[in-house]
Amino acid sequence: MSGEVILKLLNVESAYGPIRAIRGVSLQVERGHIGTVLGSNGAGKSTILKTISGIIDPRKGTIEFAGADITASDPAVVVQRGLSHVPEGREVFPLLSVHDNLMMGAYTRRDRDAVAKDLEAVYGYFPILRERSRQEAGLLSGGQQQMLSISRALMAAPQMILLDEPSLGLSPRLTREIFEIVVRINRERGTTLLVVEQNANMALNVADYGYVLENGRIVMEDTCARLREKDDIKEFYLGMKQAGARGERRWKKKKTWR
Repeated sequence: MSGEVILKLLNVESAYGPIRAIRGVSLQVERGHIGTVLGSNGAGKSTILKTISGIIDPRKGTIEFAGADITASDPAVVVQRGLSHVPEGREVFPLLSVHDNLMMGAYTRRDRDAVAKDLEAVYGYFPILRERSRQEAGLLSGGQQQMLSISRALMAAPQMILLDEPSLGLSPRLTREIFEIVVRINRERGTTLLVVEQNANMALNVADYGYVLENGRIVMEDTCARLREKDDIKEFYLGMKQAGARGERRWKKKKTWR
């Protein structure tokens, strides 16, 4: 990495009671880039995001965002500093309308003209939300709720978004649509993202730099272009079996959106 670092974790440890979920995690994300954390269920991926956003206090280590120490900060303070978290499972306000959910994302803002402009922008990314703006969010499909969760985070005008398992429970078609919008948000708005995702192929195709997490520890890191070519990644995360040089060429993935 050679650009400006917007997020930096140094030797961070977090736990649920006596169980250590992440152990000495150090990672960083450059401003304007997309980072990703890969790993199996229970590896600690979501815990990393919860620790960054202040939902869980770390037992050890430091977290810096945009040059400020946010270690163990209150989640509201983290949001005000420009860091939004889209949690796993979407977690919309089910009895509020789509419009009111979006306005909840902008509750810390006082720039009404800019809020109105951002509302139009998210409707541009996800036109179905405009169509359903007066509908209760709990009546949306799973894919539409994911769109709403991402849009609500955007309404806070963040410098960076933490995106936890955006493909969870979605069809391959909807997953592609969501990730296409994630790339657009990054390219058009300059928003930095850290994406936790089990769909390793999708994550490696859209992200710039990746970390592999096993049992709460970072065991591998590199550019996503290089990670996609590593034998361990191919076999354990992309579902490819090595079949000699000819087979490897046949299995190589193309980067769709970059």
